[in-house]
Amino acid sequence: MARDVVIVTGGSRGIGAAVCRAAARDGYDVCLSFAENAAAADAVCADVAAAGGRATAVQGDVADPTFAARLFDACAERLGPVSALVNNAGITGGIGPFRATTVETMRRVLDVNLLGTMMCAQEAVRRWLANGTRGRIVNLSSIAATVGAPNEYVPYAATKAGVETFTVGLAKEVATAGIRVVAVAPGVIYTDIHAASGEPDRPARVVSRVPMARVGEPEEIAEAIVWLMSEKASSVTGTVLRVSGGV
Repeated sequence: MARDVVIVTGGSRGIGAAVCRAAARDGYDVCLSFAENAAAADAVCADVAAAGGRATAVQGDVADPTFAARLFDACAERLGPVSALVNNAGITGGIGPFRATTVETMRRVLDVNLLGTMMCAQEAVRRWLANGTRGRIVNLSSIAATVGAPNEYVPYAATKAGVETFTVGLAKEVATAGIRVVAVAPGVIYTDIHAASGEPDRPARVVSRVPMARVGEPEEIAEAIVWLMSEKASSVTGTVLRVSGGV
């Protein structure tokens, strides 16, 4: 029996890597994209193989307007037609007050987080509508979309609010074709995104804001995502699931 094929952008680390592993466990073959770290991508592919799935990795930048088509073409050639997409790739653009954020940083965060998500989703929808696939898209948002992330990640928060609105609009547009589009909004999660932003110990600093009094793990977000991709969530579309410890 053929396995479903899922694309996970930014799948070499953090939440993306956890999604790849959980998806493989649940019967998916996995195509992951990565920006720079080929060794990390290869390690995730090995984990997928150990779980019984096939895996492939494609290097590229989701902000590149040519990348989405190249990613889907490579995945289809190596693994078969894609039936699910997890738009996970994202950056914070550094931590600090908005007044200190450069225009270049704002543009880069917008290009990766929002336009990258939109371009990959567009590529998926075009292909699925053409061949009648009842596909599933899970976009990664953040609780920052509603709390605003003042003095930390205001441009990032703005892009994630855009992701949520995009999710709702696209879901309504393609619902009659049997394509589901949802988003997951994690809270504070133990990943290297904090180190990349310039404050690796941020989880310890902000954990007091979390009603459950603990920081989440990437695997907890992955479980929500694979459930949303499954038939158990067959009537769920156009919504944002907060997985945030109560924030």
